[in-house]
Amino acid sequence: MFTLTRGSGPPLLLIHGLGSSSANWAPILDRLAAHRSVIAVDLPGFGKSDPLTGPVTIATLSDAVEKFIDAEGLSGVDTVGSSMGARMVLELARRGVGGRTVALDPGGFWSDGQRRVFAATIGASIKLIRALQPAMPALTGNLVGRTALLAQFSAHPWSLPGPLILAEMRAFAAATSLDEAFAALVHGPLQAGAPAGTTPGTVAIGWGRQDRVTLPSQAELATTRFPDATLHWFDRCGHFPHWDQPKQAAHLILANTG
Repeated sequence: MFTLTRGSGPPLLLIHGLGSSSANWAPILDRLAAHRSVIAVDLPGFGKSDPLTGPVTIATLSDAVEKFIDAEGLSGVDTVGSSMGARMVLELARRGVGGRTVALDPGGFWSDGQRRVFAATIGASIKLIRALQPAMPALTGNLVGRTALLAQFSAHPWSLPGPLILAEMRAFAAATSLDEAFAALVHGPLQAGAPAGTTPGTVAIGWGRQDRVTLPSQAELATTRFPDATLHWFDRCGHFPHWDQPKQAAHLILANTG
């Protein structure tokens, strides 16, 4: 897998969400790298990483990260995930892989109705992003365009940096495993939990109060499935706390990974 590395100190593994890449972490990368050796991966079939040779599911993507951890000698590494990546770090913790875990707005804890809404809205967004690729530099370069593109994902999309949004939109269009991973989220099983005392380290779950992708109400099931987890709420924040509240998100990560 392709990795973006920065900083020095104890390693910290970052796992992005659906359609994204390691560039998704840009707003907090320097803050984290001031204290840790940050390793941000491109999941198989996303960013600069080759796709898996077999089926693409949450389980197989998590298998790939687990193999990467073993191959790189990162046993016990602290993990941080966003969205689908947040679900994956919780899955790794459930398996006993890694160290301390921070999951930002994880997927996999929705009701059937919420999952149908996710399928319809995100599916439509994927089609729109692909269709609008020729116009993306202009759309992401002005606040009206950013607001239209990111209204579902950010509590204040107009204020996000244009280059960050352009990189995200380009990553969505280029991801070879996007459709399969999306189908796995829509049709696959919910995230299994970890009984109290079974994760290899502490678990912290962060959630944006204005998240329109994985709704705040889903935090109740997440903390039920992971009873040892602590829950942190981000005010004025959508689906990406590290975008909408980068200083607070970096503090949460560093405080909960030692």
